[in-house]
Amino acid sequence: MNSTVIAVSSNGDYSFTKPNRGSVTLLAGLGVEGDVHAGVTVKHRSRVAQDPTQPNLRQVHLIHQELFAELRNAGFEIRPGDLGENITTSGIDLLSLPVGTLLHLGGEAVVEVTGLRNPCLQIENFQNGLLKRVVGRTDNGTVVRKAGIMGVVTAGGVVLPGDAVEMELPDGPHRPLERV
Repeated sequence: MNSTVIAVSSNGDYSFTKPNRGSVTLLAGLGVEGDVHAGVTVKHRSRVAQDPTQPNLRQVHLIHQELFAELRNAGFEIRPGDLGENITTSGIDLLSLPVGTLLHLGGEAVVEVTGLRNPCLQIENFQNGLLKRVVGRTDNGTVVRKAGIMGVVTAGGVVLPGDAVEMELPDGPHRPLERV
């Protein structure tokens, strides 16, 4: 199956959802041009409150469209950008990627995967009961986070809906994703 970009989204203001765009420009070391979460240091309010000098490992948020189908089957209607992601993909199991995977988006842009998005209460406020669908526990108590992955931009470029997504796994032993 071909992996593709389904939608791109950004927002210059703090809000949970992000409107879809015709394109987004990724800036190396910063994130999505014009997006409120772009920057070298953390931009998420809770993390800024803890330590505003932390490196921003959450420059780009990606979610797989297949999650929306799963949520639709559970009675939720979610569209690209609704959960605050910048890039919605199809045909790639984002949650199974190891830390350090490089995602080549379109002709130039590259995002290095840093970890899992840690779903917050804003998801519950968006749609009642949704938080339990995107974060849960296995039978042995392991936390499972499904609300996408985060990454940093290592090479800038324009990303458009319909662009190919190519995956480059890191060398050496693969480290599973943890929340960032």
